[in-house]
Amino acid sequence: MLALGSSAGYGLNIVTAQMASTVGITGALMVFYRVFLMLACLAVAIAVSRRSLVANLAIAPGEGRSLLVFGLSSSIIGTAYMSSVAFLPVSVAAVIFYLFPILIVLAEPFVEKTRFGLMRLLIVLLAFAGVALVVGPRLDSLDPRGLALSLLAAAGAAIQFFAAARMPVTPTISKLFWGHLLVLPAVVATLGWIDGFHGPGIFALAPLSVAVTLLAYVVSMAMQLVSLNRVSAAVGGLTFCAEPLFASLFAALILGERLVLVQYLGGCLVLAAIAVNAVMATRAEGPR
Repeated sequence: MLALGSSAGYGLNIVTAQMASTVGITGALMVFYRVFLMLACLAVAIAVSRRSLVANLAIAPGEGRSLLVFGLSSSIIGTAYMSSVAFLPVSVAAVIFYLFPILIVLAEPFVEKTRFGLMRLLIVLLAFAGVALVVGPRLDSLDPRGLALSLLAAAGAAIQFFAAARMPVTPTISKLFWGHLLVLPAVVATLGWIDGFHGPGIFALAPLSVAVTLLAYVVSMAMQLVSLNRVSAAVGGLTFCAEPLFASLFAALILGERLVLVQYLGGCLVLAAIAVNAVMATRAEGPR
């Protein structure tokens, strides 16, 4: 449920970020400032917690490498995905990006030393087909630079999920703090290369959209990390296929966009795949 709630938050985040972009507030700029919002929220969480600063920001023995990989892969997702839409329609970039659950399932036997699950691969392919129907990709302008960036973002997402699932002991506050510090250099480089910097005063152009975008991200990221302490990367990754579905639903509710029948069908496929995968995971865990 946490992973599903996180995907809903990310879906809302996409819609409100799109609204903010209409007045010139770019995605890279939003990412830059949300790092500092996250750090501010973490400072408050540390202040009200009963644990010391050192305890909150501690990295569990043996999990430092995973945390480093988590931060670096997060920066790859942000910079590559944001840059890909400069060369591809957003719908195409989204469908390519959501190859990452398939990459997770294919890599899981090698990374986690588990048996290859043909049934899970079929479920993921079903979910991917649903994502494609919901997003409705246009295949009329496939710039190789955009394709490469979208695939890089998908690979980064797969790596991020594996890394997050390998940090069960490190506190969530610590993961968020160090992970976002590692994201910051890549975002600054992207801003300097593509978008340019703007002071926070630009947010006055769309204050509500910016506030919802930033807060939805902070809550969703925290829920994502907590959820990956409880489920495998494969189960968590598949659940996040619901993000485009939530984005489409929020776009319909907030922006008045109409969903066609094929998009509803795609949404049903995604939800069916998530439900079947959850049942399989529960049976695999057995009675408690």
